[in-house]
Amino acid sequence: MIKRFLLFYILTFAIPLLLGLLVWQSNRHQNLSNELIRLEQTQTEWIESNKKLIVGIAEYSSPPRIEGIARDQLGLKKILPEYLLQVRIMGGTEHGY
Repeated sequence: MIKRFLLFYILTFAIPLLLGLLVWQSNRHQNLSNELIRLEQTQTEWIESNKKLIVGIAEYSSPPRIEGIARDQLGLKKILPEYLLQVRIMGGTEHGY
């Protein structure tokens, strides 16, 4: 008789406890799923931002752009080949230095 009452009380407390744990686990799973979605969206935004930055770097470092800035803003121009002077330094051991 005591065993029946003990079993009844255990089941009376165990079933709601298990249902409460199930609800808690379901809620936790939903929160983690929402967090995962948010993090994936953030990652996608960062990837797109990085792609735009890489394109910008490529655009700003392109030789035609740099040449245009040098010519238009700095007043520089390409040197003609006849005005180019090349100096070569030979190693000192060949000439006995």
